[in-house]
Amino acid sequence: RERKKRQDTYTKRKCFPRPRSSPAALNPSDSRSQHPGCSGKPGGNRGGRMFFSGDPSTRKRVDLGGRSTKERDRQKLLEQTRLERNRRLWLRQQNSAALKIQKCFRGRKAVEAERAKVREQFFLTYGKRCQNVDRHCFGPDSDFLSQLLFFFNPESVTDFSTLVEACRLLQQFVENGAGGILGLFAGTRYSTKHGHVEYRAKQVAYTCIQAVHRNRIQLKDQLFMTSSESSASTILLLDTVVMLIDPCLPWACKIVSYLLQRNSYFLLREIALVGKKSANSQGSLRKVSSLERLLALIMSHIGQRPCICPNIAPEWSFASQILTIPFLRRIFPFLKETFTTPELSQHYFHQMALCAKSNAKLLPNDISSEFPGYACLLGNVLEAAGVAFAQPDCSFDMAIDFVAVAAFLLEALPPIQAGSKENSIMAEDEMIVGDDLKVKDLNKDLERQISNAIDPRFLLQLTNVLFRGLPLVNGSYKERPSDKEVAAVGAACAFLHVTFNILPLERIMTVLAYRTELVLVIWNFMKRCHENQRWSYLSEQFAYLPADAPGWLLPLAVFCPVYKHMLMIVHNEEFYEQDKPLSLKDIRCLVVILRQALWQLLWLNPVPLKPTMDVSALKKHPVEFIQHRVSIVASELLSQLQDWNNRRQFTPPSDFHADGVNENFMSQAMIENTRANDILRQAPFLVPFTSRVKIFTSQLAIVKERNGSHAVFARNRFRIRRDRVLEDAFNQLSTLSEEDLREPIRVTFINEFGVEEAGIDGGGIFKDFMENITRAAFDVQYGLFKETTDHLLYPNPGSGMIHDQHLQFFYFLGTILAKAMFEGILVDIPFATFFLSKLKQKYNYLNDLPSLDPELYRHLIFLKHYEGDISELELYFVIVNNEYGEQTVEELLPGGKNARVTNENVITFIHLVANHRLNFQIRQQSSHFLRGFQQLIQKDWIDMFNEHELQLLISGSVDGFDIDDLRSFTNYAGGYNSEHYVIDMFWEVLKEFSVENQRKFLKFVTGCSRGPLLGFKHLEPTFCIQRAAGNASEEVLDRLPTSATCMNLLKLPPYRRLSISPLNWCKPGKVVIIL
Repeated sequence: RERKKRQDTYTKRKCFPRPRSSPAALNPSDSRSQHPGCSGKPGGNRGGRMFFSGDPSTRKRVDLGGRSTKERDRQKLLEQTRLERNRRLWLRQQNSAALKIQKCFRGRKAVEAERAKVREQFFLTYGKRCQNVDRHCFGPDSDFLSQLLFFFNPESVTDFSTLVEACRLLQQFVENGAGGILGLFAGTRYSTKHGHVEYRAKQVAYTCIQAVHRNRIQLKDQLFMTSSESSASTILLLDTVVMLIDPCLPWACKIVSYLLQRNSYFLLREIALVGKKSANSQGSLRKVSSLERLLALIMSHIGQRPCICPNIAPEWSFASQILTIPFLRRIFPFLKETFTTPELSQHYFHQMALCAKSNAKLLPNDISSEFPGYACLLGNVLEAAGVAFAQPDCSFDMAIDFVAVAAFLLEALPPIQAGSKENSIMAEDEMIVGDDLKVKDLNKDLERQISNAIDPRFLLQLTNVLFRGLPLVNGSYKERPSDKEVAAVGAACAFLHVTFNILPLERIMTVLAYRTELVLVIWNFMKRCHENQRWSYLSEQFAYLPADAPGWLLPLAVFCPVYKHMLMIVHNEEFYEQDKPLSLKDIRCLVVILRQALWQLLWLNPVPLKPTMDVSALKKHPVEFIQHRVSIVASELLSQLQDWNNRRQFTPPSDFHADGVNENFMSQAMIENTRANDILRQAPFLVPFTSRVKIFTSQLAIVKERNGSHAVFARNRFRIRRDRVLEDAFNQLSTLSEEDLREPIRVTFINEFGVEEAGIDGGGIFKDFMENITRAAFDVQYGLFKETTDHLLYPNPGSGMIHDQHLQFFYFLGTILAKAMFEGILVDIPFATFFLSKLKQKYNYLNDLPSLDPELYRHLIFLKHYEGDISELELYFVIVNNEYGEQTVEELLPGGKNARVTNENVITFIHLVANHRLNFQIRQQSSHFLRGFQQLIQKDWIDMFNEHELQLLISGSVDGFDIDDLRSFTNYAGGYNSEHYVIDMFWEVLKEFSVENQRKFLKFVTGCSRGPLLGFKHLEPTFCIQRAAGNASEEVLDRLPTSATCMNLLKLPPYRRLSISPLNWCKPGKVVIIL
């Protein structure tokens, strides 16, 4: 009974023995182990009975891994089971695939056998040349077309010839019979047989296209022929398709739909590319070929309404396959005219706008690396859009869709750079379209086609369509911009922003600034957004930027460079009095907008630029890229508006200063690669002038401390004759190296008798030396500099006629001016504003001409607004120079003597004249002066200041000095103090001085007639008044005050009283007091 019980238990657990061939399936670690569920014991371990397992050892096994052996064996068993299951599944799939392949093979083999049988029967019935075919063979009851379409093989020469003959007969029967092709195919039973008839028509149309495609290489010379030129096989096949998809036929839409579903655009594209190569090799292209007619019919059918054609995949669409053929207009001129009709262009631009970004990678690149699909599509789209925009009924929606497509394609292009020109001023006005552009890896002809985007007419037409009906000036700035206005501004800004980053700016700025309403429209939009504090309009409704991007980014990215270009040409009367292009009130508002935007971009939310990050890398992040771009163009525009404010103030200078400049900012400004330092380099006007002066002086102090003062007296002590200051200084100081110039220079003056003047140079004599040398060198009588009508200095264009070494002198004088600034010495040299721009390496424009020649400026403005025929004035592109009685004629352009000034080129003439006077005439003198100046003063130090501020750095304020400030930082010695009665009388009399006498007094005690720029707190050493004698005897009272300029010391006798009359300062070192 016990044995029977054990056997039943073993059977219930289904522990059947495994085959000997795979014992590892039971226990991979022990081939002798039993089923894991049994553990060698029937019924488990019940009753404590143990059963023999084949292992004679009775020791208990211990798993040191801390896990049950049963669990590990179970996991291995499950993994083995899974692998075996997957293997069985893979075997089943292999068997199923083999059966399908065999089935398909047998089916194809049977079909081929049947086709051969049908082909043989077809030729017996109708003949190989279709000689037994009549018109009834094309009817619904005939099997002529059914058999032909069944066995047709496009690679078979016989089948191809048979199809061509069938198409020839089809066209012949249609031309000679009544009822057309519809009557030929359906007779009078189209309503009952339309399904069968339409299927045949679809098959015939597609088979004809497929036949031409498969044999396109052999037929390459026929692909662009027309039906009137030849009856070649290609023409017969394509004309048959054209006849079958005639829009007048009831099945036209269904056939076109069938062709599109079978990717016929792809087949037609490859046919066109082969034909294009053949036509190019022959040197001519046909017009309105059968292939072009076919494409025009298919393309024009899609835009018609009603249409039941389904949407096809974007990669097989007309835009992806046909519009990416290079130079489509050349090979298919009629197709371009068809495409640019309002209905079709609007339909296809809308489709492209929907699919552009999501399907950019699907554009074909099957030609070569010189013709990428996106570039070919861009070139064709630009050409087509130019024609569409020229039509008066061009829709606003089509312009919006075009911008979405063109902006995306332009963004994929590498930057385009115009070829170099000898005279860059030509780029400042009338831009010549058609110059060679250079795009890496693109074909040259394709580059020229893409350059249509900068055609002035194209931009004018685009902006006219976008801005049509928008208010240029809105009386109420509290109204929210309309959706159409937001869409128009957003579209224009998106397209132009991408264009600015790809194409040369100088080619498009003039037309945008003066021939469109772009500035007024964008400003009207921005001002309303600013007044309402609702900049989110644009980012909410235009998808070019992410939703979290500030709404003012795109408008400022376009507005700033265009308006900046406009300010280069507008003259002073237009800007200040005629409110062109914006009123002064609007400009004050613009200053606030630009200041706030720059502070946010540069300080609050700066773009994290890495040192190795270039523009191409930054473009991968659109928000960061446009922020970087706006920070540049906005700072340039605000800097230019500050220049206008310096010429004639229309807003307080503090309006240009940011509110967040504090001690933390100042401490960061001295450290490289900090936000504050970046602001000083890019937008220094945000920082108040006094703060920048402190930074400038701190930088000078750091350089001085770094260089030290070793061996000063051995190397930098010079003897200078007072009556030959300039010549001696030029001969001795010109040999100093840059390192020597940074160290202190000590001067000993030699009087007219050849005797050294008494005194030790502690800095005061050097100040006197600097004033003497600058007064002599910059005197117009010396011939190196000339004066404007406002008595401002600029280099003499004819200096070479007076001094043989005039360029070396300009280099030396640049060094002297830099040394004065380096040592903090103010010198009385009033430079013309346009010349100060040279120190900042800035280009001078027409607006700078009044600072040089106001009369010439008035004459040029007269020409600009002359309403008559300018050619009658007999002006040519030449300018007459008159230097010291010697007249010379210079051409402004090559061949300028024969180039007459007309109404068309007068703007170019005006700017060429201004460029000649401001830049060309003094280019050598300015270049040498700048080189000498930059020996000591770095460019980034000077770039912190505009021209007006730079003049203050050089000469200080023209308005006297602050006597109260001097009194606050004055020391007393020898018995004097701040409350002494002599001191009180001294300050009282000094306040009574005129500005000129105050400057004379300051020169008497410090050696310089200008006080420190930041006040007398920074005077080194501090000004001191010392009592001249210990008693107040008559002998002492008869003495005159004396000074020690090296120590900024005034020795004042203890006068008992002073008259109201001012001190008369006659010569340095002498003073007369009227008692």
